[in-house]
Amino acid sequence: MAMSCRYAAQSCARQLRSTAAARAPAQMFRVAASSRRWNSTEAAEAPVNPKIQTIVDQISQLTLLETADLVSSLKTKLNIPDMPIGGFAAAAPAAAAPAAAEEAEEAAPAAAERSLFTLKLTAFETASKAKVIKEIKNMLGLSLVDSKKFVESAPKMMKENVPKEDAEKIIATMKELGGTVVME
Repeated sequence: MAMSCRYAAQSCARQLRSTAAARAPAQMFRVAASSRRWNSTEAAEAPVNPKIQTIVDQISQLTLLETADLVSSLKTKLNIPDMPIGGFAAAAPAAAAPAAAEEAEEAAPAAAERSLFTLKLTAFETASKAKVIKEIKNMLGLSLVDSKKFVESAPKMMKENVPKEDAEKIIATMKELGGTVVME
């Protein structure tokens, strides 16, 4: 039976090779045509300012370190702030100026009305270490080994951006188990 399976596999391989050889010239033609299209300079032959062309040629000859220096020099000379690169980075600067003024005015009341908190495990009772490890494992979804390392490395941040009511429940649960959690 093994012989018949091997024979079937060999005949399938031969058949695939023969059909691939028949298709090869057509595929080569397609590859050659598409590479010609992508390597085409027809679109680049539009009239270009010679001053810009010389700058582009000079920049293209710079090394990576020289290019980084050039970018930082241009940012300082043109007073361009460092911004994260993302999909909305282009639209954000226009809306950021008025929003920044409003945020500065609302900063004082917002501090009093915080709704999201960071929870930090500060300490635990050595007698109830196993219970605290199990709770951390269930709460954070860590493995048992990672949970043990987490608890033993206290003080350590547990969770970020936790609503106040959830944070209070977690603090109460950890307090019952012998852990000390601080809400920041």
